[in-house]
Amino acid sequence: MIVDKIENIVKYQEIPDFAKDFILKLSKDIELGRYSFADNNFANVESYETKFIDDAKFEAHKNYIDIQLLLSGKERIYVRSLEGLDVDIEYNPDKDIMFYKNSVKSSDFVTLDTKNFVMLYPHEAHAPQVAVDEITENVKKVVVKVKLG
Repeated sequence: MIVDKIENIVKYQEIPDFAKDFILKLSKDIELGRYSFADNNFANVESYETKFIDDAKFEAHKNYIDIQLLLSGKERIYVRSLEGLDVDIEYNPDKDIMFYKNSVKSSDFVTLDTKNFVMLYPHEAHAPQVAVDEITENVKKVVVKVKLG
């Protein structure tokens, strides 16, 4: 996992140039939807209400790395290793996602705001969209999906 300020994203050689360019040119006014890049890479821009921690579920991906950042609001993303997690919903190869039934409450978390980003790898389960201090709010989020291999 990488967590840093958005302006430092250029320092990470493991982050592809297309992702850096897209993120650094983002405007809060960007339309919701999917943005496609070469080689099956893409970004989703979405808006939603954050949820309570009791409603959070760990998820993981096999074929993509996530780079997540917010254009408005705040949220927590709980993170832990896949080791010892119990599968709740089996891997869906079409959506590149699986879910786990373990509680997120005792896990480490990152608080995203409009100034930072997190990069999550396939060996890291993550439970996104969690309200900060149990106060839900509407957020606008960008998830850049970087294809492995």
